[in-house]
Amino acid sequence: MEQTYICHSTDELDDIAGDILDKAGGAQVFALFGEMGAGKTTLIKRFCSRLGIPDVVTSPTFALINEYQSANDGPVYHFDVYRIKKLEEVMDIGYETYFYSGNYVFIEWPGKIMELLPEEYVYIKIRELEDGSREILVKY
Repeated sequence: MEQTYICHSTDELDDIAGDILDKAGGAQVFALFGEMGAGKTTLIKRFCSRLGIPDVVTSPTFALINEYQSANDGPVYHFDVYRIKKLEEVMDIGYETYFYSGNYVFIEWPGKIMELLPEEYVYIKIRELEDGSREILVKY
């Protein structure tokens, strides 16, 4: 299944994030594609809010992974692999433990590690449109 959202304001992101989570059909891994500044981290913040995470959500650009605790859904993992140079960097941290944990995993810049993604994941591509709004393409 494929769906496209047009987001004119960050106020709309809560509903969009909720809809994506509802339609994910049990998939727990979300791969977010988009240019720098497209809104990947902003959307992940909204996912985490929907999952009941009270923490401040920030991109783990330097740490590679952040772990958040959800009261209802257990740990939630947020990867940002923008700065990796080799697949081995992700392999060395034991990515399988996270990707196959059954917990929510959100990955920014997944194009760098496509061969490591599980067979089933939610593909999300965010693109800035000329008017500043965002097109969010989701493939379940």
